[in-house]
Amino acid sequence: MKITKLTTYVVPPRWLFLKVETDEGIVGWGEPVIEGRAETVKAAVHELEDYLVGKNPLHIEDHWNVMYRGGFYRGGPIHMSAIAGIDQALWDIKGKYYDAPVYELMGGACRESIKVYSWIGGDRPSDVGQAAKEVVDKGFHAVKMNGTEELQYIDTYAKLDQVLERVAAVREAVGNHIGIGIDFHGRVHKPMAKILAKELEPYRLMFIEEPVLPEHNEALRDIASHTATPIATGERMYSRWDFKPLFEDGYVDIIQPDLSHAGGITEVKKIASMAESYDVGLAPHCPLGPIALAACLQVDATSHNAFIQEQSLGIHYNKGNDLLDYINDRSVFEYQNGHVSLPKNPGLGISINEEYVEEMAQKGHRWRNPVWRHQDGTVAEW
Repeated sequence: MKITKLTTYVVPPRWLFLKVETDEGIVGWGEPVIEGRAETVKAAVHELEDYLVGKNPLHIEDHWNVMYRGGFYRGGPIHMSAIAGIDQALWDIKGKYYDAPVYELMGGACRESIKVYSWIGGDRPSDVGQAAKEVVDKGFHAVKMNGTEELQYIDTYAKLDQVLERVAAVREAVGNHIGIGIDFHGRVHKPMAKILAKELEPYRLMFIEEPVLPEHNEALRDIASHTATPIATGERMYSRWDFKPLFEDGYVDIIQPDLSHAGGITEVKKIASMAESYDVGLAPHCPLGPIALAACLQVDATSHNAFIQEQSLGIHYNKGNDLLDYINDRSVFEYQNGHVSLPKNPGLGISINEEYVEEMAQKGHRWRNPVWRHQDGTVAEW
């Protein structure tokens, strides 16, 4: 079997899909994308296509190493996202070739389902108490929300009080036993993150996420000394080499690699195993589309330390199109009692509505994250 063609589709709301074709008619799908840089990742995918066409798609480990090590300059969000989507598609082909879910080719599943959480609020969260109650009423056992708006290096306690009021409203609405994740989103600098982490502790959070930007991971030591709340990070880290010092330092409790950013199934499985050896939990990042989520579930299935999975159904980014729009059988992502079952079909376990993908690719998107500014005019972290 040989790879014959790679086709990319920029589709709304902000995704990039990849179809890898073979001379035996087996097709694999992947989702290589950096939110706001879809066209750039698309170009990187087609640069890698030069190597892949004519190769046997089943030799995934070798292809991964050539795509990564075969270039003198390597790593980072664009390169690793391009590799990620290709890797997903190759695993999809391999599973279909052997008529088995991907996780069966990775040693088999260690679970039957995994807990999922629902996003509430938006970039500037409001009415989160009512939103939390609504999703819990639908059966979710955990929610996540953005904690803050933009914050200066040193900002006012009034802004911190607003965060505490929102979190208190959520806790009051859902009771004491629903998991709440608070995403700092890298918007908070170390001085304020220490205060906020300590002040949030009475709400018994499931985790605080990205309390500082990953380029400031050394600050996690100081933040961890101010709270017992689990600390999560990793969505903007792209390889096992990026994660290595994080594990060695020992201040993170949960890692959140993204299956469409961090080298795909092949790489994230290795990162997950590294995390397990440090007694660190796994909660893959996935505010993306159905292919990315299906890929996440393959790693979740085979990772003992996976405890919860992000999913994007109803997320505030999904304007016009949502998670289920591009698949033929929506029941594959049917959430029951706050969990999603593992896909049972071969490959990634989903069937893509290719006709609809082609239709929406004609529309495409130019999604960009907003650019925020502080009152003094300086650019703020979004």
